[in-house]
Amino acid sequence: MRAVVFRNIGGPEVLEVIEAPVPEPDAGQVRIKVAAATVNAADVSLRAGKLAIEGITDRGQLGLGWDVAGTVDALGAGVSGPAKGTAVIGMVTGFFEVGAQADYAVVDAEGVAVAPDSVGLVHAATIPVNAQTADQALALVAARPGDRILITGAAGGVGGYAVQLARHAGLHVVAHARPGDAALLRELGAHEAVSDLDGLRVDAAFDAAPLGDAAISTVRDSGTYVTSRADLMPEAQRGIRLGEPDTKNDGARLAQLVKLVDQGVLTTRVAKTYPLTEVAKAHADFARGGVRGRLVLIP
Repeated sequence: MRAVVFRNIGGPEVLEVIEAPVPEPDAGQVRIKVAAATVNAADVSLRAGKLAIEGITDRGQLGLGWDVAGTVDALGAGVSGPAKGTAVIGMVTGFFEVGAQADYAVVDAEGVAVAPDSVGLVHAATIPVNAQTADQALALVAARPGDRILITGAAGGVGGYAVQLARHAGLHVVAHARPGDAALLRELGAHEAVSDLDGLRVDAAFDAAPLGDAAISTVRDSGTYVTSRADLMPEAQRGIRLGEPDTKNDGARLAQLVKLVDQGVLTTRVAKTYPLTEVAKAHADFARGGVRGRLVLIP
């Protein structure tokens, strides 16, 4: 099978599409015939050497890709479902020689969910990492209906899902992004769309951008601040509770997020698709910034 890997830290040019053995599912895993896999910020950061992964230079190669959508192809020992041929979504967790950007991927069975009926697998591939990150971040925020929440990076993949989930939870959503994204933020459900944080006061913030000090400065005393980047966590101050989501595979909760997609609460966004062989172009497009929607690789 084909798989995206890199052997050296560098720009998009270090990416390779190689021939690799089809992975066999271990106990508790399923193998998925991949229909779509997204390009995430983590992929770009890992390839560029911005993520400190112990022993990365000793591994020979690393595969890329966390989000996956496709059909179940094989079941590992002890797995009774989902049945072969079922359309599913899930997330490859960890760092391996082959990731989700491949013809086949293996995923923990407890972390997969049946794909939504209302969108195809290309759009469904955008759900696992970003929607679960947003969902788990809002759980840490633990805001009450009516509370004002700031969401930075609100036009991005994680931020966009966070806006929709926060609105669904009854929060007053203040969404921060570039001035040109105001209409999109309103469409996603933001009550307020802002590009300047000066003078803003909220009960909580999910700093998906992240902006660090500028975002936490908007949070009231004893409020809550959650960031997407633990390495950029501001210093504790004014009794504000700090948090950072550790995105985990949770098949049961992922199934609930799928239900929200089918109900129209969550909107999937795909900016562009690429064949697997054009992964370097996808990385270059991602790095230029300003992408509104996900970049998706199709084997």
